[in-house]
Amino acid sequence: MGLGEHLRQQLAAKALQRQLERVSEEANAPFVPPRKAALPATGAARNELCSFESMPGYQQVQIMRQMSDTLRVESPFFRVHEGVAGATTQIGGVQYINYANYNYLGLAGDARVLASAKAAIDRYGTSASASRIVAGERPVQRDLEYKLAAFYEADDCVAFVSGHATNVTVIGSLFGPGDLIVHDALAHNSIVQGAQLSGAKRLSFTHNDWSALDALLARTRQDYRRVLIAIEGLYSMDGDVPDLARFVEIKQRHAAFLMVDEAHSVGVLGTGGKGIREHCNVPSNAVDIWMGTLSKTLAGCGGFIAGSQALIDILRHLAPGFLYSVGLAPALAAASLAALDCLIAQPERVALLRERGHQFLVEARGAGFNTGTSAGYAVVPVITGSSLKAAQWANALFEEGINVQPIFYPAVEEKAARLRFFICSTHEREQISHTVATLARIAGR
Repeated sequence: MGLGEHLRQQLAAKALQRQLERVSEEANAPFVPPRKAALPATGAARNELCSFESMPGYQQVQIMRQMSDTLRVESPFFRVHEGVAGATTQIGGVQYINYANYNYLGLAGDARVLASAKAAIDRYGTSASASRIVAGERPVQRDLEYKLAAFYEADDCVAFVSGHATNVTVIGSLFGPGDLIVHDALAHNSIVQGAQLSGAKRLSFTHNDWSALDALLARTRQDYRRVLIAIEGLYSMDGDVPDLARFVEIKQRHAAFLMVDEAHSVGVLGTGGKGIREHCNVPSNAVDIWMGTLSKTLAGCGGFIAGSQALIDILRHLAPGFLYSVGLAPALAAASLAALDCLIAQPERVALLRERGHQFLVEARGAGFNTGTSAGYAVVPVITGSSLKAAQWANALFEEGINVQPIFYPAVEEKAARLRFFICSTHEREQISHTVATLARIAGR
């Protein structure tokens, strides 16, 4: 490609990006009702009111497709995997080194986990078939919750069918108007959605900046009834961790609740994989709401909350995402229970994951790549600073037998576009070194 053609593509892409920004702002802008209702009687204007094609969301999708066509970059998304995804995966009959999954400890394909899930299907079928409060429970569902509660040294635990829905329904049902929810600026979408659903005032603070949170609460705490601070144990976009002890001290001083989303830190942080509390040597009861997912190290699907008996009683009887949703499928509960048993019995898996994650971080930095604030625990970004470069590098790696996903605008700012590598304990040292060396060659390092 000549320099002129490359410049033309870049200019066209920037124009489309500005258009995407405008559409995104329109989609997120609050609706201001007209002073007098004016429903068009006929014609195109009326038809637009019930057309999905006229919605800003559809326009966003179309612009992103135009950007892909303009830059002549094939979409790296929605590839079909033909087997268990772990350190390697099969796509289109070809095996790839895989960095696009959360099977951190390799338990999603472990023989003991598979056997437990199969036995649960034989005994209970494939679905719980109704809400647990209506249709009753299966022993394996409560066994999982009891084991998770013990793992967290908490009174009790409740499991939900979706990790994302766990945050949405828990935050949305516990807090409301008159309350304040403050969260890390890079908090997961599910935390933001839950805060919006609650009707509480929502504010964010600079990523991992406990002093900014302290200053924010010093200014605002007196204006609200209850306050929730929501952070994560390991941030999946940047791979960094918070100073949990500082956040605990701030929550105590300002009489707030503290919620920690451990979706990516359970089984990853701490010598025994007990998460951020073990990593930071903080007692379990210093945190009010422990949230985690079952779909990553725990090899199933769903989410859970561990904490005091009062908290769990509220959620089991009143949280819409539990009360009105089908119960966790017994096979998934059995799989996660078996995976949790493996995690507890085999801390060497956690140690190996830590070793592989640090290896990737050290070698990537040694090759001159910007890995941001990653601490090298399972998640290592390589920041490209350009959506085009991120997509091109991801596709070039795919051609070399390496599968990794790019992250670009609008998921992150354009200058923060990146490749995001998820490391598993089952990755071999040679695979990691080969990956970094191949990326360095592609990047011209």
